[in-house]
Amino acid sequence: MSPDTIRNVIGIIGNVISFGLFLSPLPTFVQIWKKRSVEQFKPDPYLTSAVNCMAWVVYGLPMINPNGLLVLTTNGVGTFISFIYIAIFVLYSSDNKKRVKILTILLVEICFIVLLLLLVVFLVPTVSKRTLIVGVVAVVLCVINYGAPLSVLKMVIETRSVEYMPFFLSLACFANGAIWTAYALIRIEIFLVIPNGSGALLGLVQLILYATFYKSTQRQIAERRAAEGKGAEVDLSEVVVDRDSAAKKTNKVPNSHGRS
Repeated sequence: MSPDTIRNVIGIIGNVISFGLFLSPLPTFVQIWKKRSVEQFKPDPYLTSAVNCMAWVVYGLPMINPNGLLVLTTNGVGTFISFIYIAIFVLYSSDNKKRVKILTILLVEICFIVLLLLLVVFLVPTVSKRTLIVGVVAVVLCVINYGAPLSVLKMVIETRSVEYMPFFLSLACFANGAIWTAYALIRIEIFLVIPNGSGALLGLVQLILYATFYKSTQRQIAERRAAEGKGAEVDLSEVVVDRDSAAKKTNKVPNSHGRS
């Protein structure tokens, strides 16, 4: 097989994995939906994913990159899915300040992308320069997107728990970064190597932490459930004692003839 054929095959696999990356947080959001609470999950990865996908949508527009249709469609789907995740996060956040913060960040991201598009289209005369400018911005945002879980990694190390670091998202980040790095290395494309190489490395770090703290996480969850079960038993015993005490008091109340 020729290098170009291999590259195309890897590219097709990469697109499939990209869709898997977009859908990987589904188990997390099913849990949020069922519990009606975001608990300790953070919105950072989904906010950075949204602006990253929007930037690549701009990159794939015909007036920016005539050959970017696949990039446009893939990241268009990613943008839509990211917006759904953010909407669920806003819906089930218990803190109003957090809701306002999330919506403000999203609005700033949208304004930034729209401004980038308008400036490039109206001020940059050639397609090649538009591709270069938007490509650089997209690469920077892609690196930030892969780095978004760093705030979660800090919490994982401090708590020695991976309960709030979704495994499938970490796995998908690693696989997506690795496959697109391989794609870019066949015909060296520095704009693809830098962000996806960084993504593969960060995904690998997350998987290592997951393996390191998996047992301690299960132990913490088991201890918490045991404590919650013990608390329920204590509450039930208090109810029984209170009921018996109330019954004894009722029996000691004098009747209408002055007898108890």
